[in-house]
Amino acid sequence: MFEWIYSPEAWLALVTLTSLEIVLGIDNIIFISILVSRLPEHQRDSARILGLGLAMVSRLLLLLTLAWMMRLTGTLFTVLEHEFSGRDLILIAGGLFLLWKSTQEIWESLEGAEEKGADETKRVASYGMILVQIAIIDIVFSFDSVITAVGMVDDIPVMVIAIVIAVAVMMLAAKPIGEFVDRHPSIKMLALSFLILVGVVLIGEGWDLHVPKGYIYFAMAFAFAVEIINIRMRKKRAEPVHLHKTMPGEPSD
Repeated sequence: MFEWIYSPEAWLALVTLTSLEIVLGIDNIIFISILVSRLPEHQRDSARILGLGLAMVSRLLLLLTLAWMMRLTGTLFTVLEHEFSGRDLILIAGGLFLLWKSTQEIWESLEGAEEKGADETKRVASYGMILVQIAIIDIVFSFDSVITAVGMVDDIPVMVIAIVIAVAVMMLAAKPIGEFVDRHPSIKMLALSFLILVGVVLIGEGWDLHVPKGYIYFAMAFAFAVEIINIRMRKKRAEPVHLHKTMPGEPSD
């Protein structure tokens, strides 16, 4: 069981897979951060930890049920000469859920602000409902993550360790990322746009329209870098102008 410990290839696979799992978990962190922002302040940390804990459990359960996962790739039915499998249906359903949730959050951030005064209680979401929504999307993200793990590594212990390490890193990063998103509404809107993009990609994957993930992550990183520059420029423009006092007898500028 532990023969992989003495294999340099297994350690290289562990480092590579852990890095990929962290990258694949970025959209999960963004989604969780936006959802928990609707909770009262004292519940947010526990919701983040429980949400990422659900992500780890769902990934490990999928990993330990490889036979069931392989059956999900078999054809269930055909529509317009296109064969649909269980995996395709999960990806399409997850993509539709992301589209619905992201557009709802954008509407709440824009149009919903006008109604906030009429009913402030609408803004505070139920703790249980937030965890349910996190669990639903975790299954979709976990499916993609586990397929990547199975395709890269043959040793199940290496996959398990990589997933646990990646989720631990995500737990450490979730709070600062969430607080940063909360402080900058433009970043939150950009993150929601990312989630819409991910939702469209998931639906495309369900229809066998494969988009290289590298293109998606490059577009996200580029847009994020541009927005960070914009935030820094807005801060500089907002800095107050300090006037120098002129001493008696000195000419004023």
